Amino acid sequence: MNTLHASPLPLFSIDDHILTGDNITFRLSPNTSGRFQSGSPDTIVIHFTAGSSLSSSVNVLTNADSGVSAHFAVGRNGDIVQMLPTNKIAWHAGESYYEGRSGLNQYSIGIELDNAGQLKARGDGTFESWFGEIFGENEVLAAQHINQQSMGYWHKYTDVQIVRTLSLCKALCSHYNISTIVGHEEIAPSRKVDPGPAFPLQRLKAAVLQSDSERWATESSDSNSQREAHDQIQRDLASPVKRVANVSANSLNVRKGPDVSYPTVENGLNKGEVLKILEKRGEWAKVSYTKVGWVNTKYINEITEKSPFKS
Repeated sequence: MNTLHASPLPLFSIDDHILTGDNITFRLSPNTSGRFQSGSPDTIVIHFTAGSSLSSSVNVLTNADSGVSAHFAVGRNGDIVQMLPTNKIAWHAGESYYEGRSGLNQYSIGIELDNAGQLKARGDGTFESWFGEIFGENEVLAAQHINQQSMGYWHKYTDVQIVRTLSLCKALCSHYNISTIVGHEEIAPSRKVDPGPAFPLQRLKAAVLQSDSERWATESSDSNSQREAHDQIQRDLASPVKRVANVSANSLNVRKGPDVSYPTVENGLNKGEVLKILEKRGEWAKVSYTKVGWVNTKYINEITEKSPFKS
């Protein structure tokens, strides 16, 4: 069963820059650069903690000597800890760059997810974190990260953790003028791999933006392609296996049909972006991301992985 739609999403709201709802606590971090400037935050950055527990990660993020902080941490049982009001700048992005802007701390809300991150195979069917915790095969996803060249092993997220993160992002986007959701791996690709391939980042982005579909329909000539992508996302959520690929070329044209004679879809793709493969015709693949179109398979690397929405 699709856990995102099996029951109503939890309801959150933001009152005076503090999140309200069930199972939310507040623990103030001293690590801030003050208030956001006008127009920010406009971005959400999603991380994993690579820590042993929610409480241990919160301890680090609220320690004055750590030099790091975030606005929220989401536990594996769905508990949420807020550590800074959402009008204050946190220290979560570090050296970062995205779409012409650097220093993403000054524009973004940071969400940390309690997750051990990348694991090491022990050779006996179990996997070990950097801090020594052992995980069974059912807790691990084998997948190639978009910023790495070989297969890796990743701690899975829990369903309730994903659902609560989705609701948190929806609440933030409803309250602030947020138009961008990225992973830390996207804004610091040379040094970061979080939240990693076990987190359904691309589908979360689309799910959070679904409420804007009517606006897209009137403002974008590609609205039909976007709606098709959103419909495909809903089908993906019910599927235990997904075929995905990442872009290997520095830039890649997306076309409206499986041939160079077809016109291009507005705005191409950049290296490392993740796509869902819908079908193939010869050397062409129909893909979905925030739109649907066709790309030449010479410029993508395909990965097949078990969906993190399925246990």
